[in-house]
Amino acid sequence: MAKMTATEMIKIAQAILDSEIAAVKKLTTQMNKSLKEITELLFNCQGKVLVTGAGTSRAVAQRFAHLLACCGTAGIFISAADSLHGGAGVITNNDVVYIISKGGQSQEINKFAAIARARGAKIVAHTENPHSPLAQLSDAIYHIVAEGEIDPYGMIATGSSLVNSAACDVLCVLLLKLRGYSAEEFGFTHPEGAVGLKITTAGTDSK
Repeated sequence: MAKMTATEMIKIAQAILDSEIAAVKKLTTQMNKSLKEITELLFNCQGKVLVTGAGTSRAVAQRFAHLLACCGTAGIFISAADSLHGGAGVITNNDVVYIISKGGQSQEINKFAAIARARGAKIVAHTENPHSPLAQLSDAIYHIVAEGEIDPYGMIATGSSLVNSAACDVLCVLLLKLRGYSAEEFGFTHPEGAVGLKITTAGTDSK
């Protein structure tokens, strides 16, 4: 087992953060006209935005679904794996299915996408591979690449999960602005906790 001094740990920590900051910053060059298509697809959804992913992408998908709801869009996480055991019955032709998959090659993800497509849902693929099987099943592609050596061994998705989360944040805030979703509306659905108290206090102070 390796031993490190506090100084060595701090130096490594700073290098990790510098690398991740640089990777997120590079997202600015990846924003293109497909952003409008994807945002409007989510904005115009008449049902639910069903978000899914496997592995670390699952965690990013769960975060994204929650933040969509916080920003006034009806986002819900759905397990692609569980859906292959009957849960896909929840998908309707009014829904948009948003799928996060780095390579777009996962068998369970693509089976799920095929079922969603057959049930009439629109599909957005959030992926590094715009030529993948998942991309071929999709109506829109959010082509996001986590650039640089930001993941340990190039496999453990530390920095890349941050990059993909930031790309999702872009959509959340764009949708919030398009809807004109107010702090008061958010406060109504978030009355508890420190955030709820802050909103309540702010509302009281403004009177």
